[in-house]
Amino acid sequence: MSNPPRGRGGNRGGPPSGARGGGGGFGGGRGSPSTRGGYGGGPRGGGPGELIFRGPTSVDQRLATLDQLISSFKKLAFNPKRPHRPGYGTLGRQITLRANFFPIKLPKGPIYDYHVEITPSTDIKRIRARLFWLLERSNQQGWREFVPSIAHDNSERLVASKKLPQPLDVQVQYYEEGEAGPNAKSKTYTFAITHTGHLDIAQLTKYLSGNIESRDYDVQPLIAAVNLILQTHAVRTGVRVGKNRYFFPSQERFELALGVEAWKGFFTSARPVYKELMVNVGVCMTAFYKPGNLADAIMEFNRSSNGAMLQRFTQKLKVTTSHLGYKKKKPIKKIMTTTARQTTFHCEEYNGKISVEEYFKRKYPHIKLKHAHDCPVIDTSGPNSKFPIYVPAELCEIEPGQPFRGRLNEKETSNMIRFACNPPRVNADAIVDRGLPTLGFTPQTLASPMSSFGMAVDNNMAVIPARELPPPRLSYKAGKPPNVSSGSWNILDVKFHLGGTIKSWWVLVIKDGQAVFNGPTDPALEGIWKGFGEKCRNSGMSLGSSPSLLNQELISPARDPSRQQSLDLIRQNIRRQIAQKGKPTFILVILSRRDNYIYPGIKRICDVELGVHTLHMLTDKVLRDRNKQDQYFSNVALKLNTKLGGVNHMLDAESMKWWTKAKTMVVGMDVTHPGPGSVEGTPSIAAVVASADSSFVQFPASLRCQETKKEMITDLTAMMIERLMFYSQKNRTLPDRVFVYRDGVSEGQFNTVLEEELPKMLEAFKRAPQTKPYRPSLTIIICGKRHHAKFWPTESQFADRNGNTRPGTVVDRGVTAVFDFDFYLQAHAGLQGHVKATHYTVVYDENHLGADEVQQGTHTASYLYARATKAVSLVPAAYYADLACERGRCYLNDFLSADDKVSSSVATGKGKGKGKVDKEEEKKLVFQAAKAAWGEGVHPDLRGSMFYI
Repeated sequence: MSNPPRGRGGNRGGPPSGARGGGGGFGGGRGSPSTRGGYGGGPRGGGPGELIFRGPTSVDQRLATLDQLISSFKKLAFNPKRPHRPGYGTLGRQITLRANFFPIKLPKGPIYDYHVEITPSTDIKRIRARLFWLLERSNQQGWREFVPSIAHDNSERLVASKKLPQPLDVQVQYYEEGEAGPNAKSKTYTFAITHTGHLDIAQLTKYLSGNIESRDYDVQPLIAAVNLILQTHAVRTGVRVGKNRYFFPSQERFELALGVEAWKGFFTSARPVYKELMVNVGVCMTAFYKPGNLADAIMEFNRSSNGAMLQRFTQKLKVTTSHLGYKKKKPIKKIMTTTARQTTFHCEEYNGKISVEEYFKRKYPHIKLKHAHDCPVIDTSGPNSKFPIYVPAELCEIEPGQPFRGRLNEKETSNMIRFACNPPRVNADAIVDRGLPTLGFTPQTLASPMSSFGMAVDNNMAVIPARELPPPRLSYKAGKPPNVSSGSWNILDVKFHLGGTIKSWWVLVIKDGQAVFNGPTDPALEGIWKGFGEKCRNSGMSLGSSPSLLNQELISPARDPSRQQSLDLIRQNIRRQIAQKGKPTFILVILSRRDNYIYPGIKRICDVELGVHTLHMLTDKVLRDRNKQDQYFSNVALKLNTKLGGVNHMLDAESMKWWTKAKTMVVGMDVTHPGPGSVEGTPSIAAVVASADSSFVQFPASLRCQETKKEMITDLTAMMIERLMFYSQKNRTLPDRVFVYRDGVSEGQFNTVLEEELPKMLEAFKRAPQTKPYRPSLTIIICGKRHHAKFWPTESQFADRNGNTRPGTVVDRGVTAVFDFDFYLQAHAGLQGHVKATHYTVVYDENHLGADEVQQGTHTASYLYARATKAVSLVPAAYYADLACERGRCYLNDFLSADDKVSSSVATGKGKGKGKVDKEEEKKLVFQAAKAAWGEGVHPDLRGSMFYI
């Protein structure tokens, strides 16, 4: 799917469901399907063995000397920053896996590095890419013969397998795609290609071998050069999206929605591992615009959506026109609200004001406009143009191969997931049978410049050792201890370890459209609140009297598109009831349908303004048969008890030993950013959660909004102090150890965490109120889910029924870092599709952790997620931080989901238009308005709870 910058979630439109790795509850339901997967097509072969991808099964010989590597590391002085690997894990059952990593044969000689400067300069990516395309086709003497030996980034860097003559200037005449060639008016550009040095393969080899003197060698320039070489064929033959994903028109596609289709493609990236440079190849998918006539697409879109979000549907879309006699590709600057007949402009050629329709009738008499009266014109002028360039939409064609930059709705996202969800074997076939040839990595398709560099890719996946860690033992207050199987457990007739107390509660029925219930005495409604109340009591919660029943009918979306009037009615209703009865312990909100505004709006009203816990149920989920309804109640009861400070389940003392051998506070940190559909200038949201009890169940949160798209947490010191003080209030002491699980940080930002966030944590320790200096030992572990490493069992005995690796699988050899302390852990079960492990990297460690300690400790913690009866794919502390960020998005929903009609007025809140302010000033106004809407954040009455779960 299209990738916003860490803007996970967006508008949920209804209650969130399930945990990472599946939902779960008292009945041990299957939960939600995995969203990972890739290529379609059936597996080769038949019978039971079809789940297993066949190939060599011997573990790579290069791994036989790993013990020697660790021995050499022990000669290094210990440094808590970026600690070297202390050893490899030994716990668990030994298994063998394949990984989607393929060895690269490296060039023998150096790679020559060059800087490229284009004169006259241009910052427009499309023009630069076109210029490099023309450069590759230049016949200039002294250049042409070197073209098969180069690779470049379409910007400023070029690498070559041979020394290029110096100085080297290459001239090209610019002409657009579709034009026959340059003409007398064509602009001439000069490429100045200057040698900056060479990259020594021998230095890389030393690093890959674990030579301790090479620990600080910066491999990234050489890795980046190798990636340029590897990707050249894919760039020339396909469509690149982002840095490393490639899509090809010949590959499989699937219609997602009106005007949008999903394409399947491949990810590729060079990775340094022990004694090898490998290329990681994975399947991927994203949304593309369907090619066709723009007017047809606009009119069909308007018929289906009443014109809403049209600007966002077409953002960054490029169209091709041919009315000038040649094809010309231009980006759409804006879709106007007027037709060719209504739109006028000043034209000197025709002596004054003229409509677009009349202009085209005179200028191009052979063109007959069919939609001059019923389809808007578009403006294709450049970003710095003083005047618009109007073109009728019917004269524009949407070219194929353009990624869709907008936001997919819930149904479209669901379709995307279903399209992507394939078994592991199918993904393996796709990578080896289609990915490697399409990317130019097979002997038959090996293309320049790889061959000229003397490079090649081994077509067999890496075979590596791995282990299956045992699950922990779980317990409840009463009842038989559950049996953990495949990362989940069923629990019947058990009670929570600590049940919450419910003094009073309300049921708020939201009528949004057709009524679902016939008044407060409707048996179906009565069955809901009675059944849920009984479930809470049976689970060990203390539940008082029957609930108060509230009803609220909403104004229709047609009359209230942003739903602000409807939310005002809800706010007034709840305030009125509080004034009469006082605050309830919680409000159970029953929604008749999903909506992008009502759910987040209620969360903001109750979390921020009123300080009341809320639970949401959807009628289509709660009005099911008795068994499914009971399961649904169980899942919601898990949430409620956690919100109220309860403890659902615990791990046995042996499983918790690593966590409890010293007073420990576990911290989760994350940042979420505005995604497609957000108003520019909308803040990012940061969350810090931390354990407050010795069972590591309760994780209250600190939330802040901060500079847009800033990944490092700005107010981290204050947020950490809040968490330390809350821990102190609950435990009458401060922790001796602090373990931080940091989510959402790319590998390139590891050092940034140490440079920017580590000092803020240390400052928080200094400023924590204490009678004597306070300094706990600190460990920071980065959690990565945005990698493309996938694993396949080599034998059926290592696989589950879908061909996935089993819960507890841990990989720390073969495809992990040479020096860094990292590992892949799959704690959860892969129910559908291809399961994906989380990549954990210890970037700071004052606790001198061993491999088994941190791997098994993180694994057991994955069974402590409060609202499921399953192990989850991301350690709960980080997962809770992610959920807290998502809740924060509800508070800024007006900014994160603004459509065309409201986005221009959000900054002022008055709907009077943008005025004459530049773009940066407008972003500042939006940010200030969002900060004002955020206010003081979560209400004080909820800050000590897991309100966000």
